[in-house]
This record gives sequence, structure tokens and C-alpha cells, in this order.
Amino acid sequence: MNTSIEHISIEKVQQSRLSEVDFDNLTFGNTFTDHMFVCDYKDGVWQDAKIVPYGPLTISPAAKVFHYGQAVFEGMKAYKDDAGDVFLFRPEENFERINKSSKRMAIPEFPKEIFFEALHKLINLDKDWVQGGDGNSLYIRPFVMATQVGVSASPSDEYKFMILCCPVKAYYTGDVRVVIAQEFSRSADGGVGAAKAAGNYGAQFYPTNLAREKGFQQVVWTDSNEHKYLEEAGTMNVFFRIGDKLITAPTSDRILDGVTRKSVLALAERAGIPVEVRKLAVTELLEAAKNGSLKEIFGSGTAAVISPVSAFSYDETVYDIEKQSDSYAARFKKELKEIQYNIQEDPFGWRYPVVTH
Repeated sequence: MNTSIEHISIEKVQQSRLSEVDFDNLTFGNTFTDHMFVCDYKDGVWQDAKIVPYGPLTISPAAKVFHYGQAVFEGMKAYKDDAGDVFLFRPEENFERINKSSKRMAIPEFPKEIFFEALHKLINLDKDWVQGGDGNSLYIRPFVMATQVGVSASPSDEYKFMILCCPVKAYYTGDVRVVIAQEFSRSADGGVGAAKAAGNYGAQFYPTNLAREKGFQQVVWTDSNEHKYLEEAGTMNVFFRIGDKLITAPTSDRILDGVTRKSVLALAERAGIPVEVRKLAVTELLEAAKNGSLKEIFGSGTAAVISPVSAFSYDETVYDIEKQSDSYAARFKKELKEIQYNIQEDPFGWRYPVVTH
């Protein structure tokens, strides 16, 4: 991996904005910490890695990101325990995935040592922005975009890799109602569904808006060929509990290989909960809803963590899901949070310390 970086330079803010923030009333993703990481790809190498005060960029309107959508991103979180130490959750997975996404979008891969050094320095610099307590975390957004000036239809030869951080509370505060897609598709075979490409999410907004007009928060996508099989939700992978079995779709070039999804599968295996990673037909779900064997649906993702689904709609019919006293969603959310906040032991080695006392 080509790089000319020897160290990351740091320019600190003159005055922190921390005292201006109402941490009890945060809108997810709208408030950013004092600093950000920036690194440029030029002349075939990553160079000029630096941490600078958070602020706007100056970029040409002819930058290729605006015209050909060459942009990918990741979502990560940092958690603070009662001792004031800060931990990331499985950051190696995010690093590997952003480079996998970059490769699919013809973007140069980013050096691992610079990625982790940037995370360490940035989070340590803004560690006071990481709030402790249940539901509080620091959302971390690494992303890369094409910056070469020109509107010729070809990959950029210049890029900007950045990391932003924002303090957040819970993404969804209640249960989620979803619509099962029958017309629109998230991605197609051979496409970029498995990459966290920016355009994947932009393309979801219209059908999601249609769902919201009917009182639902998310769309559960089905396969693009026949709309017969359940795949993933708008911002989450999705799990179905039929009887005592947990079922989720296999990853593919259409479905994102979610870090929280992998973690739920590992927790289920450790608990002896039967898991089936397989295609689940809409007809099978409807039958389970009608005969009472559908116990739970829940989404998993970095922003949402675990989000129980209280109802789903298909063919304009709404199917309510009764809350379970032995909820898998509640169990997995509790176990994940106890690992993330350093409340319980981490038998998997998922916690990654970045600020220690």
C-alpha cells in the first residue's frame, strides 16, 4: 500500500466547543467534536495525514465525487466505562470493510497503521466528548471521496480520507415498524450492495420516505430478482426468530457483512441458540406470523445496535409482533452493551482500548 506518511501532524483548536453542547438532547449525527482527521491521496500515494479543527472543506464543484459517486464510509462507536477508559468495538472489522468497499469502488486502499494511529490520536484528543452511561457513545465516521477535478467518466486519481466524530445517544428510542419491499430493491446481483458505498443509502431514501408516510420507519429489502426472499433493512441487518430458531440471510454481494450481525451470531452460538443462516422466503414469514410461530424480528447495526420490530406490513396488511418475555433481542442487546461498556468480561476479544488511565 503506497504511502509517504511518517507521522500524523496535529493542529489543536484554540477554544473547545464542548461547553456549548447539550448532551441530554442530541440529534443523532448532527453534533461534531472539536477535531477531524484528513489525509490526501495524490501522485499515487497517501500523504499529508493530519488532525485539524473540525470545519468546512474547500472543494471544486467538478470533483468527481459529485458526478460519479466515488465515496465509501464506515460507522464505528467508542464507549466510555465507569473508570473513564474508552473502547472501540471490533475496529479491525471496520478497517477491513472500508478497504473492501474502496476496492469495489476503484478507490485506493488505506494503510492500516495510519488508520489506527488516527483513531488513537483523534479520540484521545477529543476524549472528553465521549460520554459515559447507558446509550451514550461517540459515533465515528471514517469516509473517503474522490477529489480529482474533472467530469470525464473515469476513476479519480485523487482522494480525501477523513474521520469525523460525533457524540450520540440511541439511534432508535422505541420499537421499529417496517414494510417488506415488493417493488423497490436495495441492490442487485453483481452490484455494490456489500460495499458501504454512499449511493446505496441515497437510493434507499425514496422508498423509505414512502414507508414513513404510512407510519413505518424502515424497509426490509427483498431480493431484486423476484422479491421472494428477505434480505436486510435500510440501516440494519435483520434477524427473524421462528419458534426458538434464529434465522438471518447469508451475506452476498447484495448484503452488507454487518459487524453487529457477526457479533449476534457469535453470542447466539455461545448461548446454544439454534441459528440458521439461510434464505427466508416472505411466504414462510407470513405463515409463521399467521400460525403464531413468529416470535421476534429485530435489526442489528452499529448505529442502532439492536432494534426490535413491533410490526411489519406486506400487501397492505399489518402483522403485529407480540413482545416476548424471553426476548432474544433484549438478551443480545444487554450482552453487547455489557461488553462495549466494559461491564462484563469480553470472551471474544472484541473490546479495543483507545483511552486508558
